[in-house]
Amino acid sequence: MDSKILLENGTNELEILEFKLGNNSYGINVAKIREIITYQPVTPVPNAHPSVEGIFMPRDKMITAISLKNAIQMGDEDKNDGLFIITNFNKLDVAFHVDRVMGIHRVNWTEIIRPDATVNNEVEGVSTGIVKFDDRLVIILDFEKIVSDISPETGLRMNEIEGLGERERSEVPILIAEDSHLLNKLISDALTNAGYINVKRTEDGLQAWNYIVEAKKDGMLNERVQLVITDIEMPQMDGHRLVHMIKTDDELKNIPVIIFSSLVNEEMRVKGEALGADAQLSKPEIGNLVLLIDKLISERNNTLAE
Repeated sequence: MDSKILLENGTNELEILEFKLGNNSYGINVAKIREIITYQPVTPVPNAHPSVEGIFMPRDKMITAISLKNAIQMGDEDKNDGLFIITNFNKLDVAFHVDRVMGIHRVNWTEIIRPDATVNNEVEGVSTGIVKFDDRLVIILDFEKIVSDISPETGLRMNEIEGLGERERSEVPILIAEDSHLLNKLISDALTNAGYINVKRTEDGLQAWNYIVEAKKDGMLNERVQLVITDIEMPQMDGHRLVHMIKTDDELKNIPVIIFSSLVNEEMRVKGEALGADAQLSKPEIGNLVLLIDKLISERNNTLAE
């Protein structure tokens, strides 16, 4: 299956790699995967986090290996076998040790069930969604959170906001679409600290789209939405589909849209540009996000004034 066709035109689809830890099924978005290799011996790192098995160097590049069983509290009985799923997100290459790979499934984001509070909570949860395949449930893991829990400096660089210095307050309405409760709040807090105090938070692309449609219907679009920040991976409607919906609507297409996602790499950047995204950033770059907002809002205001 050619995964490059997915998301290219905002199809709202993704491919999920199903893998096993013990007898349990889990999933990861194929867009995060660089390759899958058989287990290789690793060099332990002194004083490393308990979930870090060590480091190794396939193809002359050092990669950190993480015991996924340990990271999601299934124990640390990993053996010297299984597979490494080598991933790339947030500009990091990380290998996750799993037992077996079962195959790839193509699904629509509307098929992804959002975990409720009994499965996930705002701080501790590491599941972004659940999908049913035949007679089994597959839990899609939040690999960004797993890595940031192990190495907090890989998460949002909130100190970058302090580096921007004193800023004027702005009432420009900004809409956020982000399914992670924690990241949604952190992004909102960062924007508020940077002076943007009129921020609307939604949990996926569909909620954001419905909010935009309602604002348009009420004749309040400019008062409610002047810029959109969206993740890519979200249940119900992903960020690429949201960008497509906005940029193919004559009344909405001039609203600046920023894709702010761990998946922003060269291939995803091309797809985002083709859909009409005004800017794309990897998630750690929260300071650059604020500067981009400043720039896009200024450009929009200048265009409207002409």
